[in-house]
Amino acid sequence: MNFDFSDDQKLLKEQVRKFLADKCPTKVVRRVLDGNEAYAEEVWRGLVELGVPATAIPEEYGGLGLSPLELCVIAEEIGRAAAPVPFDSSVVLATEVLKLAGSEAQKKKWLAELAAGKAIGTLAVAEGAQPPRPRNIRTTFGGGRLSGKKVPVIDGDAATFAVVLANTGGQGDRAVSLVLVDLSQSAVKRKRVETIDPARKQAELTFDGASAELLGAEGQGWSLLERLYDAAAVYFAFAQVGGAEAAMWMARDYALQRQAFGRAIGSYQAIKHKLADCYVKLELARSNAYYGAMMLTDGGADLPVAAAAARIAATEAYDFAAKENIQTHGGIGFTWEADTQFHYRRARVLALALGGPMAWKDKLVTRLEQKNAA
Repeated sequence: MNFDFSDDQKLLKEQVRKFLADKCPTKVVRRVLDGNEAYAEEVWRGLVELGVPATAIPEEYGGLGLSPLELCVIAEEIGRAAAPVPFDSSVVLATEVLKLAGSEAQKKKWLAELAAGKAIGTLAVAEGAQPPRPRNIRTTFGGGRLSGKKVPVIDGDAATFAVVLANTGGQGDRAVSLVLVDLSQSAVKRKRVETIDPARKQAELTFDGASAELLGAEGQGWSLLERLYDAAAVYFAFAQVGGAEAAMWMARDYALQRQAFGRAIGSYQAIKHKLADCYVKLELARSNAYYGAMMLTDGGADLPVAAAAARIAATEAYDFAAKENIQTHGGIGFTWEADTQFHYRRARVLALALGGPMAWKDKLVTRLEQKNAA
């Protein structure tokens, strides 16, 4: 069985990598991190011209109609560059949930806008530090009106619309539904919030009777969110694999040119072991991500297990590589001037974007138990 990407997919990967190497070097990441802009607009425009937002959108809605595998290879390159663009929020989360649960009218309106780069979408679930659960969602929706507060929301200050998890008055897991809301209306207030990665801006969204509509059936919000997260976990895993590999090579390159006691520090066993451990974790994460991509593309029954495994392995690999990259750079690695911070910050944000590592480990154990009991 061939688990590798096709020649066309490898060519797409190479094209996106070349574009990002040229248009999104670390100085662009630093500019967005230090500045006030929501994202790197010129990089995003270039990705739109390459057709990135349209990749996995069906042709009948203005997209390219490609498979999840094409989006996986793109995600890896976005992660490698730590690109400050709304890829994860708009191309992955917002687009995938619309494909999953949107009505025909919602798809025709918003998927076409997303494919053309005329709209940016986001997903608003969290309401503070506590992990979101159906029982603690306080944002409410009824009579076509949405009220409440969501924070943090990735790209919340730049998004055109948001898909919001809201309480609609049911019982248990059926207490919540997904709601689509246009963020341009006056009943929506936005306030930027500080996070560990200022290169990926996040916001607090306040809804005061904002006009909104159901996305999917009422009471199905939690089950739809779980299905969305399984797909997103695979795409995020590829982004994390790309970031982990970039951090590892950054550490390797520095270790080969930094001299101590008359020789490159990369010649010392302690540094070799760090980089070898990074490589082992990276390859484990890559293997899990590839299997997750296969299950996602084929609609395999093992997707829930594969997605959780990919999410856990990729999160650990990126976190480890980002930390060891800083350590390999020594004292300079901890300074603001060092580029090592970009991958550490992104690793922390991506690790929490779909729920923390412990939540995914619990999911994996539960799903394996259910599979074995079947």
